[in-house]
Amino acid sequence: MIDLYSAATPNGHKASIALEELRLPYELHAIDLSAKEQKAPWFLAINPNGRIPAIIDKEEDGFAVFESGAILMYLAEKTGQLMPTDIKARSQVIQWLMFQMGGVGPMMGQANVFFRYYPDKIQPAIDRYQGESKRLFQVLDTHLQDNEYLAGDYSIADIANWAWVRTYRWSGVEIGDLPNLKRWLSVIRSRPAVQQGIERPPSALDLEGSDEHAARKFSQDTLTWVETGQSR
Repeated sequence: MIDLYSAATPNGHKASIALEELRLPYELHAIDLSAKEQKAPWFLAINPNGRIPAIIDKEEDGFAVFESGAILMYLAEKTGQLMPTDIKARSQVIQWLMFQMGGVGPMMGQANVFFRYYPDKIQPAIDRYQGESKRLFQVLDTHLQDNEYLAGDYSIADIANWAWVRTYRWSGVEIGDLPNLKRWLSVIRSRPAVQQGIERPPSALDLEGSDEHAARKFSQDTLTWVETGQSR
């Protein structure tokens, strides 16, 4: 049994999707980010960085793993699934996983902050992060022109990138001119385990939707947490 400590964010849903895909038994512990549960001493004992997701593998003497990319690799290696063992094929999966960890996630995250949350719109910052997010989407689209998935078969690389890219509307980035990316998003979205994973836990807002009124209200309600909740 695995204990999953998570919340309804792209990083959180990476872990729940992987657990659903791998059919590993797990218990979800939803973390209230607005109440700063992730900064509580008991959680910091699991993840000293005070961020979700984190897991505890009870089958391995309560072994704790934090950082979403590290969790994906741990689960894949534990089960021998979603990542090949051949050295070159394994490297390809890790390369695209790091592409998300070092590029897609940080750039979309900053686009979210400046485009959605900050009441004072700093247009150069918005342009910078939306532009870099779109460039990364274009890299994915070009690669997916000749590849069904990012690294051979469906893998943790697809899970990691999909969990973020699916929220492109929240970042204010359009993908209408990226047909291969759209195809890939749809194919992965249709997987039952993915559908289950993004409901563990469910989001208060449809991050794939286009209800701007709901988006603005959500942004206003969570502004204080975005500004301070991850730093105190």
